[in-house]
Amino acid sequence: MTQTDGSAKLGGSFTFPKTGMRVNRMGYGAMQLAGKQVFGPPRDVDAAIAVLREAVEAGVNHIDTSDFYGPHVTNQIIRQALHPYADGLVIVTKLGAKRPADGSWQPAIGRQDLIDGVHDNLRNLGLEALDVVNYRTMGDGHGPKEGSIGKQVTVLAELQQQGLIRHIGLSNVTPTQLAEAQGIAEIVCVQNLYNVANRSDDEFIDSLAKQGIAYVPFFPLGGFTPLQSSVLDDAAASLNATPMQVALAWLLHRSPNMLLIPGTSSVGHLRENLAAATIEIPADVIATLDSIGVAAAH
Repeated sequence: MTQTDGSAKLGGSFTFPKTGMRVNRMGYGAMQLAGKQVFGPPRDVDAAIAVLREAVEAGVNHIDTSDFYGPHVTNQIIRQALHPYADGLVIVTKLGAKRPADGSWQPAIGRQDLIDGVHDNLRNLGLEALDVVNYRTMGDGHGPKEGSIGKQVTVLAELQQQGLIRHIGLSNVTPTQLAEAQGIAEIVCVQNLYNVANRSDDEFIDSLAKQGIAYVPFFPLGGFTPLQSSVLDDAAASLNATPMQVALAWLLHRSPNMLLIPGTSSVGHLRENLAAATIEIPADVIATLDSIGVAAAH
């Protein structure tokens, strides 16, 4: 499959420093390709394959996944849909959790858990080395919690030295945890909860931008509780776009190190998400959207 250069239509591009990896800023998150509650297979595997192929054909070259989605399901679908992978396609996965038979989310942060997780990802994706592995802390659910992550990052650094991981990232972390990790290994990205209404990482994002580290917001559209705002609705109406498209466009405007990975299991919804990268938001509308986060904090 030939990778087309869709950077102009996908929010421009971002180059990870010291890596040579260059990705279009609008990517794709594979979590919704699994079954209900991110557990088990999807109802329609062919539809899931179609979404992935459409994304890559549109120029998406940054796919976010994890082997604990399903578990194993999304990675196996990615492999079925896209292997052998297009040149320049960056697949980012994450470790730190497991999904037992009851469908719960449990921590998997021991040394052997992490080693096994890397090998599971390699096997199910059909790769000899993983482009980026994020260590995802359990934290306080979808928010970070202070505490040392040195042991876990050290294991990933050892796997990197063995050639099984190319680059290391973090998810659901604080600036203090990032600093600890940076004392062990080069960190290329941080993936935290952030969207137009959840702005607690504003200072963190600016700090990361100065370091050239990518910031990848999870739940860019609110996640399991979709964003609802009359301000967002009014802005979308003024731009002849959907509220979700404007929420994504606002994120691209927020900072040049922002990489988006909105997920969907629908080709139609995928096209809507990708089209958000072409929306130009006037300064006055940006200011109005910024007020959503201020209001949410009070």
